[in-house]
Amino acid sequence: MNKTRINKWFVSVGVAAALAMVVLPLTADAKKNKRAGTLKGMVKVDGSSTVFPISEAMGEEFGKVHPRVRVTVGLSGTGGGMKKFTVGDIDVTGASRPIKEIERTKAKTNKPPIDFVELPVAYDGIAVVVSAKNKFVDKLTVQELKKIWQPNSPVKQWSDVRQGWPKKPIKLYGPGADSGTFDYFTKTIVGKERATRSDFTASEDDNVLVQGVKSNPHALGYFGYAYYAENKKVLRAIPIDPGSGAVTPSVATIENATYKPLSRPIFIYVSKASARRPEVESFVTFYLQNARKFVPEVGYVPFQANVYQAAMKRFQKRMLGTVFGASTAKKGKNLVELLAMKGE
Repeated sequence: MNKTRINKWFVSVGVAAALAMVVLPLTADAKKNKRAGTLKGMVKVDGSSTVFPISEAMGEEFGKVHPRVRVTVGLSGTGGGMKKFTVGDIDVTGASRPIKEIERTKAKTNKPPIDFVELPVAYDGIAVVVSAKNKFVDKLTVQELKKIWQPNSPVKQWSDVRQGWPKKPIKLYGPGADSGTFDYFTKTIVGKERATRSDFTASEDDNVLVQGVKSNPHALGYFGYAYYAENKKVLRAIPIDPGSGAVTPSVATIENATYKPLSRPIFIYVSKASARRPEVESFVTFYLQNARKFVPEVGYVPFQANVYQAAMKRFQKRMLGTVFGASTAKKGKNLVELLAMKGE
């Protein structure tokens, strides 16, 4: 297993891969495992394109242990996955931001209600990128990013961002409206969730964004760090300055949170009803037990072991609701402390 996993799902611009369902192959070699054949069924996973490479890797590795369980992983974006999850169409959904109140309400009012367990699975940093052919952008401040992306932005060409930069049109690429990365970026950079200019190429599939940015020396885009890490030869990550100095996204700067303000945890949400099925319970358990091994292989930053242990305890106890998307302030709490708290 290695970082070529993401490349398996690269698609050309214009292919609607965001709605495609990937059926992970069942591995014949796993029959050698003593437990193979004792578990069967299907686990339906969907959601965030950011979380997708992790879930895809976990499904593939889980299939080696349990070849009679079929794990399907969809790519609908965080919002798209939540739409399916909150009506009971899938067992697990990936999310690059916490569940929203409107989504929680939809889950509660569904018949039957959808109770869920919220589990952080890795750290991610949103990479702001240009083509490797772009040699003039040295860094961007948060204020410059806001100026570029805010609604009705006056920025049409690079010289509108900073004096001395070329008078060339900026071609912008970013996640679509169903993306949790879109929600997080707009709230953090622009100041209001979903507030953005409309004249950019949007897609829930980060591979489409990669293809667009790499081919245009005057393009700018943003997406999950793993997609940049897999494409360092054709993309360049821009250092971001929040006012305390510019920092480039990397495994180290995301882990120690010096890459501000675009570092964040990413999640899976598990249906309580689905978790009653042995194949779903086993898959989620496998996910948490193996995250420190496989998360780095697909370009993300794993938590320390005690965080995954706390997440496992939360799952085993079926501690329901959200802590990360809760309305009550929980500032100053670390991940282990948050995972031990009662959810809303």
